[in-house]
Amino acid sequence: MASAMDDKPAVQHHETMKDEGFHDAAERGHLATDRYGNALVTFDPKAEARLRWKLDLYIVPTVALLYLFCFIDRANIGNARLAGLEKDLGLEGYDYNRLLTVFYISYIIFEIPSNMCCKWVGPGWFIPGISLGFGICSVCTAFVDNIHSASGVRFLLGVFEAGMLPGIAYYLSRWYRRSELAFRLSLYIVMAPLAGAFGGLLASAILKLDHFGGLHQWRMIFAIEGIITIGLSLISFVTLTDRPETARWLTQEEKDLAIARVKSERVGATEVLEKMDTKKILRGIFSPVTLSTSFIFLLNNITVQGLAFFLPTIVKTIYPLDSVISQQLHTVPPYIVGAFFTLFFPFLSWRFDKRNVFFICSAPFMMVGYIMFLATDAARVRYGATFLIASGAFSFGALCNAQVSANVVSDSARSAAIGTNVMLGNIGGLN
Repeated sequence: MASAMDDKPAVQHHETMKDEGFHDAAERGHLATDRYGNALVTFDPKAEARLRWKLDLYIVPTVALLYLFCFIDRANIGNARLAGLEKDLGLEGYDYNRLLTVFYISYIIFEIPSNMCCKWVGPGWFIPGISLGFGICSVCTAFVDNIHSASGVRFLLGVFEAGMLPGIAYYLSRWYRRSELAFRLSLYIVMAPLAGAFGGLLASAILKLDHFGGLHQWRMIFAIEGIITIGLSLISFVTLTDRPETARWLTQEEKDLAIARVKSERVGATEVLEKMDTKKILRGIFSPVTLSTSFIFLLNNITVQGLAFFLPTIVKTIYPLDSVISQQLHTVPPYIVGAFFTLFFPFLSWRFDKRNVFFICSAPFMMVGYIMFLATDAARVRYGATFLIASGAFSFGALCNAQVSANVVSDSARSAAIGTNVMLGNIGGLN
């Protein structure tokens, strides 16, 4: 229990915050935390609610849409496979798996460098820039004619997409408090299961077209979805801003409040946004929290990425006599259920300010789903199992990244830790 001597400085600090205002407190690097890192400074709840609403309105929808098409541009190869990609490119044996692996080689290698670059360039420029890059890669995939050109484009796609998940997580950590972060992360990570649902619907709609320019069948999927991505990236160059100080849509008082809120929780930090520090970067990478959470994320991603790339094929084995469009539509419902749980568990995490308990709650869904899938050949039971697998798997993304961000303090360490978490986690895609 804290003594009266322990409480007195916090009260004085709180009064200082009132007297100086948010701007001075942010500038001087004041910290109001107890010995456990919990914020002691309190802010006007109504002012915080108004600020959160603005952040949720201006930032989250933009990054969520970009991540939606990031995942679509990555996973649409599964839809293209059903539409004849393997036959047209002359793929044999494990060639399709090699295309998936090539993507993950570059995706994993560039995770940490990308997030360091995101910090250096600024998320407001970096995130739209890489979105433009992977949109162009998607369009280029429509014109490949053999495994070699397809592999080259998939490698570049991995380079550009590597910075997306950790970059957005790092970006949101500049704006939200620790207790708020998991749910906000879930608002864009939910786009992964929605990409499976929406991607299947969009692919089905595209395949109903006779042609798109001179392109036919699966080539139309890559071209049209890539063009949409390019358009969104150009818009995001205008709508995203690096940090509160440069946000045109915040008043000065709201900017000061945004800075002070985040700074009040960064124990031992004097700057919310600091210069690159090699020691802090290494500390973030090798933090026990980072490494243990990354291992959990790795195991989870074996399930997530397997579901993303192979659900269309699984559905085809369950419903072999259905049309291609019908098979595409059967991939949608499991993702809808997965999307619900992606939001549900992080929402509870926000309300109760707990994360570990929801790790535990998510795992049994996947375990039961795989047991059902492997224990029977009954089509309806195996299809039902995919719902349970999706329910447990997709909720981990937001919780893992929030866990790392909340427990690594400095800006440099946090950007490196999030990059490490996503990098090690995505080794699970090489299954």
